[in-house]
Amino acid sequence: MISRRLMAGTGGFAALAAGSGLGASLGIPSAAAQNPPAESGEPTLDRIKRTRKLRFGAVAGATPYYVKDLATGEWKGFYMDLGRALAQELEVELELHETTWGNAVLDLQSNKLDVFFGLNPTPRRALAVDFSVPCFNNAFSFITKKGFRFETWDDLNKPEVRIAVDSGSSQDGAVTRLCPKATISRFKSADEATMAVQTGRADAQCLVIILALTVKKKVPNLGEIITPKPVFLTTSNAGFRREPDKTWRDFVNVWIDYNRGLGVVRQAIVSNMQLVGVEESDFPAGLTL
Repeated sequence: MISRRLMAGTGGFAALAAGSGLGASLGIPSAAAQNPPAESGEPTLDRIKRTRKLRFGAVAGATPYYVKDLATGEWKGFYMDLGRALAQELEVELELHETTWGNAVLDLQSNKLDVFFGLNPTPRRALAVDFSVPCFNNAFSFITKKGFRFETWDDLNKPEVRIAVDSGSSQDGAVTRLCPKATISRFKSADEATMAVQTGRADAQCLVIILALTVKKKVPNLGEIITPKPVFLTTSNAGFRREPDKTWRDFVNVWIDYNRGLGVVRQAIVSNMQLVGVEESDFPAGLTL
């Protein structure tokens, strides 16, 4: 039986959640009523109910998605807000597992994680894991070196234009597809790609707008943030281990849609962006979170 109750989070997210009276609590059996130990084919939601733990992936240094305080070990960020809210919805403990963008899909496949928020769906990834409905929309943008200007993707698609990306990312895929004539430098991390722009080894770095706005606040001596025309959108989704029983994925889909419809997901994003100095007015016109 599903019962109505308040959902809580952290910061502004908690306030909106409490004010909205959202959420539907799943009845989780007590420890005495838990199932026998899991077998390899145990459905994810059954395992969560049995262990009363939600194994949640988080990436250090991925502001504003995930932020780990190295001094205290505390995790913040808007996906951390959503993870805590999801665990509270299920009335289970949130069990954090640190991962990386590059390893998240492998960690899902190997059943180390129950869910990972922050994956951009691509056809290749869809062969390996299942995806949720979108949590929010993003747009491919660029951080430039000072003085470098352009308006369209065609302006970038030239051999003399040097573009930096983090290898294997969604922005790598976008630039490879849309700017095949450009000189593309691929780096192990987004930070290394940013450094290439800072030091003049690249003219621009491709990032989704959420990350571009954050990086610009951290590194103000960079040039501009430009979203080339036409605007190409991507989405940020949750990923799941592929399994025959789709109950867990279907539940999270409903949970995301419900909270997104009430504006809770948007408020989590906006409040966490404000913590790094980015206001809602800084987002490009026409981008609907």
